[in-house]
Amino acid sequence: MMQEANRPTTSAAKVQLYETTSPLLKAMQEELREFAKKKPDATLSKGKVTLINRLLSDVKELLRDEDSSKYLDALDEESLPQYSDVVLIGSQYLAALDAFHERYYTMAPSSPW
Repeated sequence: MMQEANRPTTSAAKVQLYETTSPLLKAMQEELREFAKKKPDATLSKGKVTLINRLLSDVKELLRDEDSSKYLDALDEESLPQYSDVVLIGSQYLAALDAFHERYYTMAPSSPW
């Protein structure tokens, strides 16, 4: 385990963006999983895809300097995705957010976290 003095740091703005987007993404993912259980092959409406992409865009911005960002894609608004596809993509974003939290979370008094 790294010593606290050698832990990587992030900005207060990124912490704020994490704290804003993480619970929203988790709540969205729970809802999408429920829909996917009922109708995994059903497609999302354009409005839902736009709404989801807005959140994913903010998360991708937060993670842009992280190695995981190259694996994070937005949803295709032209060929509307199925719920099961969106659950998979959401899982990737959640895993990347968890890695971000694990990497930067600290209890150090000087940290924004």
